[in-house]
Amino acid sequence: MTDDTSSRHDRVRRHATRGPRNSLAHWPDARNPLRVAINYVVVWLVRISPSLRFKRWLLRRLGAAVGDGVSWGLEATPDVFWPELVTVEDHAIVGYDATLLCHEFLQEEYRTGEVVVGERAMIGAGAIVLPGVEIGAGASVAANSLVTRDVEPGETVAGVPARPMDGDSLAED
Repeated sequence: MTDDTSSRHDRVRRHATRGPRNSLAHWPDARNPLRVAINYVVVWLVRISPSLRFKRWLLRRLGAAVGDGVSWGLEATPDVFWPELVTVEDHAIVGYDATLLCHEFLQEEYRTGEVVVGERAMIGAGAIVLPGVEIGAGASVAANSLVTRDVEPGETVAGVPARPMDGDSLAED
């Protein structure tokens, strides 16, 4: 994990784009369109396949680092443009319809950054993890959360944006 002075923004790479168009209009300059099309088809297969073994195999073919025993839920989506920036460590769970984004297109630039999901961490259904975020070992991300910051090992976060849950908050639920 990182020290207190580091954030996801320190770990994302900025790529300036020129001209009046927004950065998404420049995506074919950033990634080969054929590569993105192939990634899209493979990601579609990852999303719909019920076989965890097949999903791990496909994700590795995309360039993602996927550990042993990773469980990738139905409809969960790795980054289509930069799947090679995804790392999911041993026995982690990525829940139904979760999304791991390794890019963000903005007006004058786009940014790329690794997403790391630690060993035995859990990402809840419908959660979104932004580029540059590290989820620590044994951490949990609640369903439908937006993860904009690192999650410390063993910590549970929830909400939009995701914030640490303290013991009192958990007891009230």
